[in-house]
Amino acid sequence: MFWLSFMGLARAETRVALVIGNSDYEHIDALKNPRNDALDISVALEGLGFDVMLAIDATQARFQTLIPEFAAKGATADVTLLYYAGHGFQIDGHNYMVPTDAAISSAADLTDQTLRLDQLLAAMARSDGVKLVFLDACRDNPFGATIKDAHLGKGLAQVGTEANFLFSYATQPNNVAYDGTGRNSFYSEAMLHHLYTPGQDVGQMMIGVRRDVLAATGGKQIPWENSSLTRSFRFNVSPEAISEESMLYQIAVDERDPDLLNLYVDRYPTGAHTQEALAFLDTGTQTRTIERNNDTERAQRLWELAQRSRMRPLLELYVARYPDAPNRAEAERLLMTIPRPEDATAGKICERLATHPRDATAENAGVPMSRLQQNALAAIQACSAAAARAPEVPHYVALLARATVASGDMARAVVLYRDAAERGDLRAMVSLAQLTEQGTGVPQDSMRALALYEQAAAGGSDDAMINLAITLLEGRTVPADPARALALLKRAAAEGSAKATFNLGVLALERTGEGPEAALDYFQRAARNGEAEGFRAAAILLDEGRGTVRDPAGAARMLLRGAVEDRGLIVRQLTTATDQWAPETVRAVQALLQEAGYYTAAIDGLPGSNFTAALEKWRNGGFKAAVLN
Repeated sequence: MFWLSFMGLARAETRVALVIGNSDYEHIDALKNPRNDALDISVALEGLGFDVMLAIDATQARFQTLIPEFAAKGATADVTLLYYAGHGFQIDGHNYMVPTDAAISSAADLTDQTLRLDQLLAAMARSDGVKLVFLDACRDNPFGATIKDAHLGKGLAQVGTEANFLFSYATQPNNVAYDGTGRNSFYSEAMLHHLYTPGQDVGQMMIGVRRDVLAATGGKQIPWENSSLTRSFRFNVSPEAISEESMLYQIAVDERDPDLLNLYVDRYPTGAHTQEALAFLDTGTQTRTIERNNDTERAQRLWELAQRSRMRPLLELYVARYPDAPNRAEAERLLMTIPRPEDATAGKICERLATHPRDATAENAGVPMSRLQQNALAAIQACSAAAARAPEVPHYVALLARATVASGDMARAVVLYRDAAERGDLRAMVSLAQLTEQGTGVPQDSMRALALYEQAAAGGSDDAMINLAITLLEGRTVPADPARALALLKRAAAEGSAKATFNLGVLALERTGEGPEAALDYFQRAARNGEAEGFRAAAILLDEGRGTVRDPAGAARMLLRGAVEDRGLIVRQLTTATDQWAPETVRAVQALLQEAGYYTAAIDGLPGSNFTAALEKWRNGGFKAAVLN
């Protein structure tokens, strides 16, 4: 069988990375996760074409050999990357990394026994290419009273940038980050789940990382970056693809695989295709008639999703089903970095059982209250254990509160929500605000609810910003303030909120006067960020040419992208209300489906059984990215 590595052909630039993970310190507190973080990041980077220098538990001597070696390799590279996980600190605005054999007995040893980050940055500066620095070293001071007289600040300091540098920190400058409660730190785990997103610029990727860490920690840790890049950079240069959720559904239906369909339902209990997946399971997948792709294409598609999503069942399926595939060894390496379900920590079990859907991350889609009610006892046990083992992370108390609501003990849940909110958890603040607004479990108090939303919004909660904006637009609880409402939505949109971005598109058409062109941009951005309704809204503007250039071909592409991401509305409209769309747009849809090999009737802009079958095939296992790119 002939195998082809599509990703490898698409990339010609040279990429060099130095990845360091220091865990086993000899004279100060050890760290649990940096070793795992570095190993896992190195595997991911190698899969993305990086020549990786990996150093685990680097001593002072090892650091001194790494610097010239890294400088030599990076000098002619198009992309040079540094990733460091371990102890780090700042003194007088300069950042230092701590070798594992550093013996700190006085303040003077802090600079003598450690490595100043500037030394590695100078090595990177020899390259004319893109330079990326990722620092997961913003942890609490490990030296105690030893550094009492030193000018040691909290966390790491912001680093000034020369041209073509991007610096990413696990948390804001002058703040500390958590080591994590699973195999990886919160920051590295989020990185691992976003590195392989196809066609995504590094700046957009870091928005996703930041949102995931903020959600996983309840806002207590917010990754931060500053950039002087003069060109865009994408880790995965493959064309932009559909979401992991829709791709899993596509593969499951195309493979007629009940195990994959069950995996989809388990991972996305409120997903866009959940009802369809359940229907296929009920009626029997053997009744599907979609043509099967050749083994090479099917294997490649499964591998790309498994690598991108880090779903262990997908990797196991790939290894078992395609033993001769060229990526088998890489898949087996990746499997070694992903814990088995039976090895999950209490924190991971708590997150899986109790996470709010509005706190969904790339790894965890969240669970609705109806499903949490079925697992309330297990969630309470896991979240209680997680809160006890990681008392510094109040988000586990917030998750315990949600599980307690599911169990029916509202009085206890309110106590837990208040505890988590007082300790800074954003989800607890928003949940408590909603209960206070409704008078559920607590006295109804609109102004107190508003104060909680204000507090959560200040901390970075998108939900709080959106709820506040709606309150300020309605002008019922407080006087209307459209200008501030718009500012809140724009802040949430800038931080990656698809819902806020979509709302800005609606307001651009109806209230703010920004107009259809601005609305189109908002809707397209919302769609890219995960708001499926954005595809249809953008298609309407392109179809009608309302205040913008009419573009039937662009509308058709939006419709077909949305048809695989939404809950079936676009397919229903195109098949049962075809006349709501311009004939030119419908003909463009038909032409694309014909190019995909699904539509065989006349390209006439009219509905019909062939058009319906082609759209159903496209939505249910027949998506082809090449047709739209």
